[in-house]
Amino acid sequence: MYLVRSRLQAMIHHAVQSLLIQYGLNHDKDLAPELEIPKIPEHGDYATNAAMTLTRVLRKNPRTIAQDLVDRMEGREDLVARTEIAGPGFINFFIRPDAWAGILQAVHEAKEDFGRQDFGRGTRIQVEFVSANPTGPLHIGHGRGAAVGDVLANILKTCGYAVDKEYYINDTGKQMDTLGRSLYLRYLESLGKPVDFPEDHYKGNYMKELALEVVERFGDRYASVPEDEALPFFSQYAGERILQGIREDLEAFGVVHDVWFSERTLHENGALQRTIEALERNGMIYEQDGAKWFRSTAYGDEKDRVVVRANGITTYFAADLAYHQNKFERNYDVVIDIWGADHHGYVPRMMAGVQALGRQASDLRIILVQLVNLLRGGKPVAMSTRAGEFVTLREVVDEVGKDAARFLFLMRRSDSPLDFDLETAKKHSNENPVYYVQYAHARLCSVFDVAKERGVPTSWPTPPNLQRLTEPAEWELMKQLGEFPHVLEMAARNLEPHRIPYYLLELVAAFHSYYNHNRIIGEDQELTQARLYLADAVRMVLRNGLAVLGVSAPEKM
Repeated sequence: MYLVRSRLQAMIHHAVQSLLIQYGLNHDKDLAPELEIPKIPEHGDYATNAAMTLTRVLRKNPRTIAQDLVDRMEGREDLVARTEIAGPGFINFFIRPDAWAGILQAVHEAKEDFGRQDFGRGTRIQVEFVSANPTGPLHIGHGRGAAVGDVLANILKTCGYAVDKEYYINDTGKQMDTLGRSLYLRYLESLGKPVDFPEDHYKGNYMKELALEVVERFGDRYASVPEDEALPFFSQYAGERILQGIREDLEAFGVVHDVWFSERTLHENGALQRTIEALERNGMIYEQDGAKWFRSTAYGDEKDRVVVRANGITTYFAADLAYHQNKFERNYDVVIDIWGADHHGYVPRMMAGVQALGRQASDLRIILVQLVNLLRGGKPVAMSTRAGEFVTLREVVDEVGKDAARFLFLMRRSDSPLDFDLETAKKHSNENPVYYVQYAHARLCSVFDVAKERGVPTSWPTPPNLQRLTEPAEWELMKQLGEFPHVLEMAARNLEPHRIPYYLLELVAAFHSYYNHNRIIGEDQELTQARLYLADAVRMVLRNGLAVLGVSAPEKM
């Protein structure tokens, strides 16, 4: 694939290797020169810090090293118009205008596969995300985690990883007992019986709706059954119905998990006990005050953690240890957990647990997703999960649509708080980021509709004369198109799905600016063909990027 960035990277790598060999040094894996697009256009199309990374091993002035590297860059004449050594030793590259055209050919050759890579080489990755307790419907915060997890899985697949998406169902413990009792009390209430509803039970309207459902299906069958005998039925019924609703809400959001894993199975098949016993044999668990403690301080945690309480009941952490052991027993090379930011204190103990189970710390990656501030027209929407008053994910999707919700959830780094304005998400204007991107795709489609109406060719057995693309705005568009594979790669390596909407917005801004100042279909047929070829490449990359996000690319708006 002909991409300017990849050619430059190969040239820099060859020059670094050549210089190291001259000094009798082996290639240092820690030497990772960056190739970036300068923020100031006057500093060139690309810049590298390769000379600075070599200073440590060569002990020479980085500007001297930079010149030596430039002298060793073979075959740069047909790619680089000139180089410039700047500041402490940056090498700035100014690309020949006629070199950009190869990117368009690469896009047209690959089409929907443009951006697809194979550096993952089939490495097996499990992405576990959402995993909300089946005690109530998903809220808007779960939606952000769902978008991050689903799109990250798409990105990793695009880069050659074998990925499974998993939902961990916390279907045991006190929370399920409380859920069952909440439904039982609402059931009695629905039958007209007096009920004193506890503060710590689940109060949302969804519990009242479920209670009416039970009455409709079973009448007063359980009204005279002793509470302790009735509760197992109500716990199971509530858990199954709420989980069914969660599945349906996620599907409406475009998220389908490959595996739904029940925590209960870890208790029933003995996996939890086997994990504890294995850690005991390895000296990682000790007894104190009647409880069993995991030595998480051995791996940097601030204190050791209880896995079995003095009353013999295992903790959530014990189940999480068994669950992660199960993940690795399923032969995943890397597991990625996506948690709410309120779980940040849980990270060190989980990292310790994975290492105690015999894995490398790098085999577990944890992404924390910050809170979502829901707004309507710039004003906060009041929510209280304790009172059962919150905006569900399904309500958001029904109001603004799947596309807008997914795109907007990814508009900030996952570890940064996110403002989500319902009114902005519905606007058909440039204020709405997803509309801005989708409209660009629709606008491009309309260009091709016009071309077909006028009998202008819109397919190319061989590329048209791309040397006719002489506008700086055209070179900028081609450069941006060529960056798409790199953006996907960085998003995969750094687990940062927000890079994709950022990229699409930059590409669309460049296209709209170009479109507003240049006629694509004109009197000059040769120029028209070159510009249509460029426009079609932009359309394809927009469609590919939106596909990774799970967002549609409409042809008309």
